[in-house]
Amino acid sequence: MRWLVIAAAAGSALASTLTPPVLPLIVRNPYLSTWLGDARLPPWHEWPMFWTGERMGFSIMAAVPDSEQVYPLLGRAHDSLSLDHNQNFDASTTNFSYLIPVPKPHTKASSPVELTLSFLSPITPTSTLRQSIPASYLTVHVKGSFSVNVYVDINGQWVSGNRGSQIVWELSQRQLGDKGEGLKTWKIRRETELLLSEERDQAEWGTLYFTAPSDVRHEAGTSGLLRPRFARTGTLQNEIDGDFRGIMDEEPVFAFAKTFHLNASTSSTPATDSVMFTFALIQDPVVQFASARGLTFMRPLWLSWFSSAEAVLDFHYMDYKTAAELASNYSAQLAVDAYASGSDDYVDIVALTARQVLGATVFSGTPDDPILFLKEISSNGNFQTIDVIFPAFPFFLYTNPRWLAYLLEPLIEHTLSGQYPNKYAMHDLGAHFPNATGHADGRDEYMPLEECGNILIMGLALVNSLKYDTDAAAGSVWSSLGSSSFDPNPATSAFTLRTIETRDGIFGLDDSWGGSAKGVKQAKKWVSKSYRLWKQWTNYLVDLTLEPEHQLSTDDFAGPLQLQTNLALKGILGIKAMSQIAEAVDNAEDVKYYRNISETYIKKWEEFGVSRDGSHAKLAYDWYGSWTTLYNLYADTLLCFHLEGTSSSSSAPNVFHNSQKSLAPSDSNPHGPPRSDKIGFVPRSIYQMQSSWYDAVRQKYGLPLDSRHLYTKSDWEFFAAAVTSKDVRTEILQSVARWVNETTTDRPFTDLYETEGTGGWPGAHFMARPVTGGHFAFLTLAKACGGKAMDGLAFLEDEQKEKTETTKNAKYEL
Repeated sequence: MRWLVIAAAAGSALASTLTPPVLPLIVRNPYLSTWLGDARLPPWHEWPMFWTGERMGFSIMAAVPDSEQVYPLLGRAHDSLSLDHNQNFDASTTNFSYLIPVPKPHTKASSPVELTLSFLSPITPTSTLRQSIPASYLTVHVKGSFSVNVYVDINGQWVSGNRGSQIVWELSQRQLGDKGEGLKTWKIRRETELLLSEERDQAEWGTLYFTAPSDVRHEAGTSGLLRPRFARTGTLQNEIDGDFRGIMDEEPVFAFAKTFHLNASTSSTPATDSVMFTFALIQDPVVQFASARGLTFMRPLWLSWFSSAEAVLDFHYMDYKTAAELASNYSAQLAVDAYASGSDDYVDIVALTARQVLGATVFSGTPDDPILFLKEISSNGNFQTIDVIFPAFPFFLYTNPRWLAYLLEPLIEHTLSGQYPNKYAMHDLGAHFPNATGHADGRDEYMPLEECGNILIMGLALVNSLKYDTDAAAGSVWSSLGSSSFDPNPATSAFTLRTIETRDGIFGLDDSWGGSAKGVKQAKKWVSKSYRLWKQWTNYLVDLTLEPEHQLSTDDFAGPLQLQTNLALKGILGIKAMSQIAEAVDNAEDVKYYRNISETYIKKWEEFGVSRDGSHAKLAYDWYGSWTTLYNLYADTLLCFHLEGTSSSSSAPNVFHNSQKSLAPSDSNPHGPPRSDKIGFVPRSIYQMQSSWYDAVRQKYGLPLDSRHLYTKSDWEFFAAAVTSKDVRTEILQSVARWVNETTTDRPFTDLYETEGTGGWPGAHFMARPVTGGHFAFLTLAKACGGKAMDGLAFLEDEQKEKTETTKNAKYEL
C-alpha cells in the first residue's frame, strides 16, 4: 500500500480567519466530547482527543480502487506525515476539505475528487427537543469522476477512561419505514458499567451508538488487521470479532466502509454523493440530584418524547436535513450579529465557543419541569457551579434564555427544599459531576458574596428577557417564535415544554419565550415561587457586600482577599437587581427598600474603590497602587441600569423604576443617596475611567485580570471590553484573536492564559470550560434593553472624540 497526503480544497461554504490550536469535532455533552488537537497541523497528524487531551481511537481514510493509493483523512492510521491542510468552522460545524489526485493511469477523469468531512453538532435554539439528543453527525461528501472508498472506525476509548476496561459490542440492523431504507449500528459499552462514575473525567456507564446506512460494509476486529486490510483492498468483510476484551488488548475497532461509484461517463459534470454517520452516547440515568423529593436518578429529557434509544436515534438520523437547517440558521444569524458587534475575528471566536458551552451540559427532567445540568469542566468538576454559570450566561441569553432558566432551576429547587443550611447562595450542587448530592453540612467552597451577586444578576436578566413588546425588542432573535400560550398551573414550571409545536412542517419546536402579557405572567410565576430566596440572598448582601470580608471571588485561583472592589460592585448590583425582581411580583415596598440601599452603597463604593488620582479602580479598597479589571460593571449595562435618567430609560424592561424616586440626598450626609435626576446607576465617570485604563494596561495577548499577574480570563475580557469605547473594545478583541492564532495551549479553548510570552498556561490548566460563554458579552449587550443598551454607552465615543481632538490640537500647537 502507499500512504499519500492530500492538499486541501480551496473553496468552502464556511470562511474562518483564525487558526485555533484545537477544533471541536463531536461535542455534545461532558462525555461525548471529541476534538481535533494540533489543529494547526494536518488532521492526520495526531489522533483526535477527549477534552482532557486523552487521545481516542477515531480513524478516517480514503482509498482509490484498483490502485495502492491510500489517503489518511483523520487520525494516525499510518506512519508520520505532514503537509498542507485546511479547515473551517461555524457554531455547529467543523469541515475538512481534501483533493484526492487522479490515479495514474486514468483515461477518463481529468480532475481530483473533492472530499469533505463535515462534523455537525447542531445548536438549535428553536428546538430544545433536538438540543437534548446526545448525538452528532459526520457526513462525507464527494464530488468527482473516479471511484473512492471511505473508511471510518472508532475504538473503545469512547466508553471508558481506563484503557484496561473490558468492553462488549454488537451490531444491530433495522429497517426504517416501507422504502427499504435501513441502518446499521455498532453498540459499544463497558462489560461492567460503573453507574454515575468517572475515570479521567470520562463516563464509566452508558452505550456508544455508531450508526451508518445499511448499504455500507462493516467489520469489528483488531485495529492492526482491519486498517491495513482496508488500505490494501478498499473494503470490509461484514464480519464481527466476538472475542470481547480490553480496550487496548489487540485493540478492537468498529468500522464502516462506503464505496462511492463516481466513474466518469459521457457527461462532463462530475458525480456527487455522500454518506452520513451518527455518534451517540446513551445514558440513563444521566446524573443523580438531591431534589425536593430526595436523592433522585435523573433521566434524560429526550425520553419524554421517545420511548427508547433506538427510537430517538432513528429520529435523529432521519432528522439530519432539519437539524442542519436549524443549526445553519443559528450560525448564520450569529455570524451577522458577531460581525456587527466586532469583526471577522469575533465571528470565529464565538463560533468556536458555542459548542464548547453546550458541551458541558446535559438536558434532563420532564416537559413539566425541564432541567439543564452543567459540569464545571477541568477546573474541579463541581456540579452546577453558580460562578461558572454566571460567566457563561451571555451565551444563553443570546441563544435561548429558557436554557438559562433550566440551569438555575435545580439550584433553586434544592435550596427551597431546605437541604442547604446557609443563608447565602450555594457555590455548587455537588463536589463532582455527575453527583449532585448537595452540601447538607454547608461546607461548599466559600464564595458567599460572589454567588449571591451572580444569581441575583442572572435572575433579573432572565426576568428582563421575558419582557418585550415587539419581536425586534426581544433579547434573543428566536425568543418571539411560536405560540404565546401560558400555563397558569402553579404546580408546573413557569417555562414548561408541554407545548411542543410544529411550524412550517417542522416538528419539535419550542413555543415563544415571554413577550407582552405572556412574559409578565411568566416572570411573576417564576419569581413568586422562590421570592423568599431572592430576598434572603439580597439581605445577605445588604449586610456584608459594601465592605467585603476576607474571602474568595470567582477567580479563586488568585486566592482570597478582603475589601475587593470588583466583588463589592457585584454585590451592590445584586441588591439593585433585587429592586427590579421585586417589581415582577408587584412588591412596591421591596422595590423602594432595595433600590435606596443600592443607591446609597454605590456612592460609598465609588469613594472606597477608586484610586486617589481617579484614574482606575483599585483591586481592593486598601491596596493603593493596585488595579483591577472591573468586569462586573458589565451587569450595570446589561440590566439597563445605565439608562436611568436618559431618554432611553423607557426601553429598560421593568414596571416601576421610572416613577419610583430614590431618597433625597441629605446635606448632613454628603455620601447619602444621589439625586433622582442623575444619569445611570454606576456613574459614567467609572466607565470612562476604566475604558482609558484598559487601553493603558493592555498587553500583547489581551487585558490582564489585575495588577498581581499578567494572566487573564478571556470571559472577563469580553465582559470588560463590552462596556468600553469602540476603539478599546477593538484593541482587546484584536489581542485575543492574536492569542487564538499564536497560543501554545493545546486543549479546547482555555479561558485562563498568559497575556505575554507564548500565551501559555499560567499554572492551572483550564480547558473546555463553559465559562467561555462570556465571549458572547458583545452580542447579548447589543440586544439588551430593547436594543438600546449600546445607545446608553454613546458617551464613551464622545469622550474618545474629545481625546482625539485634544491630541490633534496639542500637536498643532507644538
